[in-house]
Amino acid sequence: MKGAQAWRLGSMGDMQILPGSRHRPPLKRPIWIISLVSLVCLFLVCAYIYPPQGSAACYVFSSRGCKVLTNWLPPSPTRELSDEEIASQVVIRDILSNPPVQSKNPKIAFMFLTPSSLPFEKLWDMFFRGHEGKFSVYVHASKGKPVHVSHYFLNRDIRSDEVVWGKISMVDAEKRLLAHALQDTDNQHFVLLSESCVPLHNFDYIYNYLMHANMSFVDCFLDPGPHGNGRYSEHMLPEVEKKNFRKGAQPGFDGKNCIADEHYLPTFFNMIDPGGIANWSVTHVDWSERKWHPKSYKAQDVTEDLLNNITSIDLSIHVTSEAKSERLVQPCLWNGIKRPCYLFARKFYPETVDKLMTLLNF
Repeated sequence: MKGAQAWRLGSMGDMQILPGSRHRPPLKRPIWIISLVSLVCLFLVCAYIYPPQGSAACYVFSSRGCKVLTNWLPPSPTRELSDEEIASQVVIRDILSNPPVQSKNPKIAFMFLTPSSLPFEKLWDMFFRGHEGKFSVYVHASKGKPVHVSHYFLNRDIRSDEVVWGKISMVDAEKRLLAHALQDTDNQHFVLLSESCVPLHNFDYIYNYLMHANMSFVDCFLDPGPHGNGRYSEHMLPEVEKKNFRKGAQPGFDGKNCIADEHYLPTFFNMIDPGGIANWSVTHVDWSERKWHPKSYKAQDVTEDLLNNITSIDLSIHVTSEAKSERLVQPCLWNGIKRPCYLFARKFYPETVDKLMTLLNF
């Protein structure tokens, strides 16, 4: 049937004939409306891409135009960021949001944890001299504002809080130093030092040793005894399981609680990058006296033989705290090659500074 469409409704036998559409004159298209809408759209797109710099425009167009208003407003009062805010900014902005940075000027961050002034600042000044641009300095002074004698340390103090030996505040201070050092993307290696630490080699030796190493030098081992895994608490769950709990080389004795900084970094690195740590430290410390603090060196103890003995050590030794203690010995391997272990040493009395400067003579 011409002029009609057949549609089946209901059963096969039912047919309904719908009338065809009547002839209608063509619609008059509102050309002026289409043109106006097109012009408005084009105007808005241009305004977004090239925002006007007038103050009135910021209420209509891109918020970038509002910068004009803020130019004459007084600056917002600044405040000191908390530790958590600094750490969060570093992690989110400078680490997670960016690809790994291959620095054209890689530096070592020397992070000093001290109660107040650094007794070996003159020695460190001699160590740094002539190597500007290859290192950064950060100082966390927990008790008093340091008095600096070296220009390398001027204005390098970070905001510091009280630190109590053996408490979690020690770990907080270490993280605070690291958070500040991470803000400089040229810092590629990070060395944590106490006020009693001294370098054992010249700058070039230490720089090349660290920069060309394929691992981090974190002291870490499994101690199944009472002063290792015996210190583990289920309160650490779910973040830390007992199988992941580790310690550094510091010994433990009855009557003392868990020393936070002895376990925090070894456990942390064992969990996130067990294959990326050497399991020994590049800082020498003598625990042979089996006391709560390592052996300290006075002026009469500092000799050329002492320094030679320390710098020739190429084995890392750990002793477990079991009743029948086990002596764990491993070679110090640098990129698979056996080399001397130590770049730094502690614990030296301030009175040794002049003698050390004469013997080391960087």
